Amino acid sequence: MTQTDELGQSRLLVVGLGLIGGSLALAVKERGLCREVIGCSRSAETLAQALKNRVVDRVEADLTMALGQLGAGDIVVICVPTLTVPNILQVVKDATSPEVTITDVASVKGSVVSSVETIYGGIPAQFVPGHPIAGSEKSGINAVVADLYQHHEVILTPLEQTGADHLARVRALWQAVGAQVSEMPAEVHDKVLSATSHLPHLLAYTLVDTLADMEKNREIFRYAAGGFRDFTRIAGSDPVMWKDIALANDTAIVEVLDQLNTRLGDLRAAILRGDSDHLLGVFTRAGEARRHFQIMQDQKPYMSSTEQSMDYRVEPGGRMMGDMRVPGDKSISHRSIMLGAIAEGVTRVSHFLEGEDSLATLQAFRDMGVVIEGPDHGQVLIHGVGLHGLKPAPGDVYLGNSGTSMRLLSGLMAGQAFDSTLTGDESLSRRPMRRVSVPLSEMGAKIETGEGGVPPVKISGGQRLQGLDYAMPVASAQVKSSVLLAGLYAEGETSVVEPAPTRDHTERMLQGFQYPVKREGNRVSITGGHTLTACDIEVPGDISSAAFFMVAASIAPDSDLTLRAVGVNPTRIGVVNILRAMGANIALLNERDVGGEPVADIRVRYAPLQGIHIPEDQVPLAIDEFPAIFIAAACAEGLTVLTGAEELRVKESDRIQAMADGLVSLGVDATATDDGIHIVGGRIQGGKVDSLGDHRIAMSFAIAGLRAEGPIKIRDCNNVATSFPNFLELASASGLALSEVTR
Repeated sequence: MTQTDELGQSRLLVVGLGLIGGSLALAVKERGLCREVIGCSRSAETLAQALKNRVVDRVEADLTMALGQLGAGDIVVICVPTLTVPNILQVVKDATSPEVTITDVASVKGSVVSSVETIYGGIPAQFVPGHPIAGSEKSGINAVVADLYQHHEVILTPLEQTGADHLARVRALWQAVGAQVSEMPAEVHDKVLSATSHLPHLLAYTLVDTLADMEKNREIFRYAAGGFRDFTRIAGSDPVMWKDIALANDTAIVEVLDQLNTRLGDLRAAILRGDSDHLLGVFTRAGEARRHFQIMQDQKPYMSSTEQSMDYRVEPGGRMMGDMRVPGDKSISHRSIMLGAIAEGVTRVSHFLEGEDSLATLQAFRDMGVVIEGPDHGQVLIHGVGLHGLKPAPGDVYLGNSGTSMRLLSGLMAGQAFDSTLTGDESLSRRPMRRVSVPLSEMGAKIETGEGGVPPVKISGGQRLQGLDYAMPVASAQVKSSVLLAGLYAEGETSVVEPAPTRDHTERMLQGFQYPVKREGNRVSITGGHTLTACDIEVPGDISSAAFFMVAASIAPDSDLTLRAVGVNPTRIGVVNILRAMGANIALLNERDVGGEPVADIRVRYAPLQGIHIPEDQVPLAIDEFPAIFIAAACAEGLTVLTGAEELRVKESDRIQAMADGLVSLGVDATATDDGIHIVGGRIQGGKVDSLGDHRIAMSFAIAGLRAEGPIKIRDCNNVATSFPNFLELASASGLALSEVTR
């Protein structure tokens, strides 16, 4: 028997039939959730109205008598003002058996728990403290509505002594009326609610009271806009209830009031002295905070436009033609925010990638007190705070799905004076982080990961870092960058020796910020303690994004496509080298240097491809582009072999296995190996593939449609926004018959 079935055998006694209690009673009665709903109130008028409005099945004026009718499995919900709860609890204790479940709805849990302990001499197993986050400016029995709790939060604050059966019964009751139920400790609840509910109500009451007391400002209420009305609506709530709440949760409320008073004083002083930077900082941070807090709480992407899962459907055939500019380089966009934030002065960034991962980095530094304007059509202004100017984030630093953000920030945060915890979404929470935590620990950082070396990453501040000469066991630009960023704060010299070349954006950008960097062969070194000076950064087009179109134009007959202003950093052009080795017709035109990064226009025309054994020295130079290269291999004549690419198994997905499975489902002979793949080129059939939520897998199979014999449906493509927000738009405009399908 389920908990909902058990509710059907229970009686529900609601003590107090105001908006909260009455709405619960009505919801239970209309849904037929309990065999009887009983209402209890000291007001005969309220009881009469409850019967007239059919809010309850029957009423009882005598609480002791009502309680005496209850037995095992029945539920009492105490819905009276917070300071009245102890009086009700005393009656409940004397008249209720231990088998009856008792819960309450008070918005302050600490005082209720203290009352229970005093009255019962401890916490009885039958007591389940709770608080529904719902309400209205209206109150009383005539304000009740059956859907008040639909899609609203109910917080339960069970104690160690709370019985599992009683907790499950209360949880089932609230879920059955449409509420979303969560749990937290009572003391945490009271602190959270003091800031998110209690303080806003006090502010609304005080603001309206202030304006109403100013005779000359009474006209304000005639001309108040929607924002004023929305905010001050809560000043119409039950004044007795809010008087009780203010007194019951006095400690937490006064604490947050003191913090607010300090901020208001700072704001007042900034206005008087004309401090535009301070005002901009407050307004910029506040403008982003509300959306970000919800994203972090829900563990959702920054750019998610739909709750539905999104698939791609690509029709067979077509060619790639035209002239385009792909989004800004993600790696450089990340680093522009990180280094701009700890530089002195204002850094101006153009062509910033407004994708999921880059926005995660941007928000992380906003959380740490950096004023960042934009992004606005790729333009970002970063008001640097200097090497030691970052502040503790208000909570965990949430990084979405960005492994680059987490690994690089681990090094940067290791040098801060404060503690920090880096978290991410479900996918990032499975990614390995020991590769950065091990060398950082050798530098003196105190850094912990979750079980198995995965996030969250917890970093203790105030550690004295020492320079390190680190020989990387595996080539990784993220590990190299993490160690170098920690080296900014270390005593002495920090050096990283690479077993093979990796992207060098961090070294180049440090030099752009006038930070001394020494390079000798495969060794790069910095000395801690220098200053970064703000500069202008133009982010080149991302060659990882361009790779999909380079492969697309290479495999589709009659294609001729030009990609403008793409970064062709020597540590990133493995995809060009590999495709050329396969016979691709790729020309680099108008080569130039932009902000320390080599850039070129890339023209790609169709040419028949041949399978090759991919040189292992090219693997680190094309690590992110291999899913697209695998599609080229599937269209090439003969066998293509990749070895030395075990890194691909620990990306957003196991990209070796994911691509092998997808290719096989499309009729391609593909075999995964421990460190690579064997692909025999030939026909690509239509079919269904699963991207496993990996943006590069999704885009790679999309371009496969150019040579497919039938339609290809690609599952789970929401995360394409991670690196390429306008992929579908550009691909469709260039000749790919691609569309979105929601499910």
